[in-house]
Amino acid sequence: MWRIFLIVCLIGALPWQWAEAVTPGADSVETRRIALVIGNGTYAYDPLANPENDALAMGSTLRALGFEVMEHKNATRQEMLEAIREFAQRLDAGGIGLFYFAGHGFRVANRTVLLPVDADGRFPARLIADGVDLESVLVDMSAPRPGKLNLVILDTCLNNPFRSGNHLTPELPEQTLIAYATAPGYFAADGARHGRYTGTLLKAMVEEPGREVLEMFHSVHADVKRASKQEQNPTLSSSLSSGFRFLEAGQAPVLPNLVAMAGDESGAGTRSRGILPQNSAEQYELAFWDSIKDSSFASDYEAYLQAYPKGRFAALARARLERLRAATAPKVDTAPARPQAEPAAKAAPERIPAPAPRAAPERVRPAQAAKAVPESVQPADPVPPAPKKPSTDTAGIGEVKDCPTCPLLITLPRGSFTMGSNSDDPSEKPAHQVSIGEPFAIGKHEVTAEQWNACVAATACPRVASIASVPGNTPAFDISWDDAQLYVQWLSKVSGKPYRLPTEAEWEYAARGGTTTRYWWGEQMRPGNANCKGCGDPWQQEMPAKVGSFAANSYGLHDVNGSVWEWVGDCWHNSYRGAPTDGRAWNEPNCLVRVIRGGSWRDGSGYMLSSTRFKYGASVRVSQNGFRVARDLK
Repeated sequence: MWRIFLIVCLIGALPWQWAEAVTPGADSVETRRIALVIGNGTYAYDPLANPENDALAMGSTLRALGFEVMEHKNATRQEMLEAIREFAQRLDAGGIGLFYFAGHGFRVANRTVLLPVDADGRFPARLIADGVDLESVLVDMSAPRPGKLNLVILDTCLNNPFRSGNHLTPELPEQTLIAYATAPGYFAADGARHGRYTGTLLKAMVEEPGREVLEMFHSVHADVKRASKQEQNPTLSSSLSSGFRFLEAGQAPVLPNLVAMAGDESGAGTRSRGILPQNSAEQYELAFWDSIKDSSFASDYEAYLQAYPKGRFAALARARLERLRAATAPKVDTAPARPQAEPAAKAAPERIPAPAPRAAPERVRPAQAAKAVPESVQPADPVPPAPKKPSTDTAGIGEVKDCPTCPLLITLPRGSFTMGSNSDDPSEKPAHQVSIGEPFAIGKHEVTAEQWNACVAATACPRVASIASVPGNTPAFDISWDDAQLYVQWLSKVSGKPYRLPTEAEWEYAARGGTTTRYWWGEQMRPGNANCKGCGDPWQQEMPAKVGSFAANSYGLHDVNGSVWEWVGDCWHNSYRGAPTDGRAWNEPNCLVRVIRGGSWRDGSGYMLSSTRFKYGASVRVSQNGFRVARDLK
C-alpha cells in the first residue's frame, strides 16, 4: 500500500514548469484535456479491493499528463449520472475527453452496463435498470465540439451474467476510441494493487514519449494477453481519424520507474470484476423471475425480456407488460360526439379565459388561431426550405382545467413543424417535418409539488422525500418515468379524461410555440427567459424556481426551457432516422430508456435550445427530472 501512496505523492509533486512543458498553450482547444475518472469498489453485495487505487493512480497520472481531472470514488448511481452530466458540460467548450471506469460491469445484448456502488446484485432486474449504460456516456461525448477526440477506458468485465443473447458491438461515434480490459462475454481480473489491465496501462501511458495512442493500446493489450496466458484478451474499438499521444516526442517520461514501483500486475489476477451468478444459468433465471414476478413496474418485465428474450417466462412477462401498459394507457372514446351530462360524481371541467389578447372564455376562432399556429415546411435534409402556411383544425388555442386538482392545460390545434436540428447534437438529426394530426392539450406548467403530493395523499403515487416539504408551486422533481405514469393514471381516474405524457413530437411542437428559431424567443440566448444556470434570476442551486417565474412562449406555455427536464412518452433513439412523422410516440417492446426534453435549472444555456433532448432509464429518479401532462381533445 505504501508504494501506491509514494507514486501518487511523487507524481503530484512534479514541478509546475514540467506541466507547462507538457501542455503548451493549455488554454487552446487543441491542447485542452478533460478526464472523468470513476473507481467503484465498495459494493455491498460483492466488494472489490482495487478500483479506488486504480482511480487514484489514473487521476494523478492524467493530471501529470495535462488533463483537468474529475475524480470520483465509490459513486452511487445519482453521483455517476451527475458527474457524467458535468463532464459533458465541460466538454462543450472543446478539446480531448477521456472517460475511465474501474469496477463491476457486464454486458447484456449490445449494452455495456457500468455498476454504481448502490446497485444491488441480489435483484437482477435492478442491475439492468440501475446500472449506467455506456451508451449514455458516448452520447454525451459525441456532441460536436472544437478539437473533439474521445478516449474511453473500461477496466471492467464484459461477461453476461444472464447467459443469454448475443454480444453485439455498439455503434461507435466519430473520433472515439474505446479500450476494453477484456473481450465481450469474458472477465477482467483484479490484481494485487490494481486491476491487471490498469496496472499495465499506467506504465505504458508515461514511459514512451511520442507513441501514438492506437499503437500504445495494441501494445498494452498484447502484454495483458501474454502475461495472462490468453485468459484475458483486451479489445479495442476505434473511429479515430487523427492521432493522439499522451506525451509528445522529445518530452521527458513521467518518472516511469515510479509507476513500476506499484508492482507488476500483469500476472497477478486474483478475482473477477464481473457480476458472478451464485448458481447455474437456469437457477439465475429463476431467481431473476422470482424477484419481479409480483412487480407492478413495467421496467422490471422489460429488464427480464432484455436479459431473456426467449426465456421460460418470456410469454408471461410480455402478457404482464401489456396489461400494465393497458392500465396506464389513456382511454379515448371513439363513439360519435353527442350531448351528454357529466356523471354526478365528477365536476364539470372549469373553462378559464385564455390570456389576452385572445378572447375568453370561448376557444379562439380559426381566423384568430391562424396567426399563432406553427408554420409548416417541406421535408428538410439537411437545410429546411422556406416555410409555408399550415392547415389548422377548428380547435384553437385556449385554456382548460378538468378538475380542482388537475393541472391547467393549454389546448393546441393540429399543425405541422420542423422537428430537430441539423446543426446541433447528433441525436437531434435529421431535421424532419412532422404533422400533428389531431388537437391536444398540454400542461401550461410542469406538474408541481402540490399536485404531485395530492396523488401521494391519495396513495396512488410514491412519496418523494426531496419534494415532500418544498413550496407547493415548485415543479415536482426527482421523478422517474415510471412515477409519472402512476400520476397520469391517477389523474385520468380523478378527472375522467385520458391523461398521458406528451409524445416527443407534441412536446417540441408546443415548446417551439410556432417558431423555427433555435430558442422560442429567437436565435440567440438572452438572460431572463429560462430557469437555468447563468441565465438570470430567480435562480438557486438547490431547486428550480416556482412555476411561471419566467415568460411564457407564444402558445402560453411556461418553463419549456430549463426548470426541470421533462419526461415524454417515447423510447430513446440515438437519432431521428426512421422516426414517425405523424406526431405519435416512437415506442417499441422492451423499452428501458425514455426521452427527457428541455434542460434543467442546473444546466447551462447550451441546453436551452428547443431541440435539446436527452435520456434516462425509465425507473431512474434524478434530481433534475420532472414532467408536464397532456391529453387528447378528440
